[in-house]
Amino acid sequence: MENYLIKDCLIHIFTFLTEGDLSNASCVCKDWNDAAETPWLWRRMALQRWVFCNLGLGGDGAQSWKRYFLRRSHLEKKMSEGKRGGYTCKSLRGHTGRVIGLGHLNGSSSDSPDLWSSSATVCSASTDGTVRGWGVQKGELLWSSPASQNPITDMITDQQHNLVVTADSTGLVSTWHGQTGQQMATFATGFSHSKLLQFTANDDWFLTVGGRLGSVVTLAGPDLTKRSTFTVCDSFQVTTLLISPDRKWITAGTRDNDDISPKVIYTESLTSESEDEERLSQSLPVAGCRAAVFIPTQPSRLAVAHDKLLTVFDVCLKKSKYKAEIIVNQVKSFSLNQISSTQLLLKAKDSNCIVLAAGRQLFVYSLSGELLQSFSDHTLPISAVWVDSFRVVTASLDLSMRVLTWKNNQDGGQTLEGRYHLLGGSHSMSRGFTHVVCDYSSIVASVEGQDGSDVLKAYSFTS
Repeated sequence: MENYLIKDCLIHIFTFLTEGDLSNASCVCKDWNDAAETPWLWRRMALQRWVFCNLGLGGDGAQSWKRYFLRRSHLEKKMSEGKRGGYTCKSLRGHTGRVIGLGHLNGSSSDSPDLWSSSATVCSASTDGTVRGWGVQKGELLWSSPASQNPITDMITDQQHNLVVTADSTGLVSTWHGQTGQQMATFATGFSHSKLLQFTANDDWFLTVGGRLGSVVTLAGPDLTKRSTFTVCDSFQVTTLLISPDRKWITAGTRDNDDISPKVIYTESLTSESEDEERLSQSLPVAGCRAAVFIPTQPSRLAVAHDKLLTVFDVCLKKSKYKAEIIVNQVKSFSLNQISSTQLLLKAKDSNCIVLAAGRQLFVYSLSGELLQSFSDHTLPISAVWVDSFRVVTASLDLSMRVLTWKNNQDGGQTLEGRYHLLGGSHSMSRGFTHVVCDYSSIVASVEGQDGSDVLKAYSFTS
């Protein structure tokens, strides 16, 4: 080649190309092909586009980063467009009651997707007294627990330990093996309605259960050994139960009384084996708790919606020689006067963004209180919201789901773009969507049946 460019110079020039231009450049000649196939170029583009990349089973050699980039880009294009042929939809039937909870047991997360694995398992629990495990891509029932006479009232999943945890209408808490559905352990709380929160602290497994009389019980290990009992709000159901990203704080509150302040509780005071351990807690300086969320990228920053306001707090522990006390510092408070609905769903994506669903509308706020975006894509109230680093999915009682994806701005921020609707079937058979969960390449939602038997809809995208 005349005026031959050495490979390093070509690689530097190719850093200014898009993936399409880079693929075209590789077809010019052998030298350009060698330079364009350099793994570093494709790795650089992948890490510029996505915060974390998991090559997984992508293969070895120079093609790995290129294959990863092209496969993930192609899959995200399908998931962004939602065109016919880009996904499959399967109906998962078997429950004879209302589905009260959904959760993944294994799947590919949006932050660290495994593009070469197409097996995801989701679990559901119902008022028919059963817990069921489903294969999402094939739409098949993997296992079902024996039917109990007592309706299940709450369910959560623990992917790390492959466990499902349920609570029924008598307050019986049960753990189930995620692969077989075998019941592992039980504990009777006596609560007629329970709120479940599972977490790991210092490599130890814990479960906190909130009850109708305002108490929270903390259990240790999958064998469910009682550690502590703590009263949050006398005579009212604990409806909010959250743990901070640093696992140091639990927030508990109720939506049943707008005069009762939510509390932050020092986690170690609930998990300690010592009966003499002081139960450190602090009421937040707000009245009521319509919704709350911890900011995932901050160790202990909490946002609370209350009384037409949204207030953001930082929580920390101040220790002296003789005592320890919880310090709650208000970071920001701003009005929600434009929101008329009292039923709020609050999610957080990062340190700068809060997603709030109210009635038929979806709002995106900055933590400084600026209304960044609003969407009115539904004709009936939004019943569930999913937020991750790639998308936001709103499920509605109008029997549709709206899929929105995040887009990077030139100023370094992100905005949401509405993409498409996913429909749940016939209104003559169904009332609307009630729950939604996602992994990287699938969306699973429950549909309330007119006959009292709910159905799961599983939408799977393939590259």
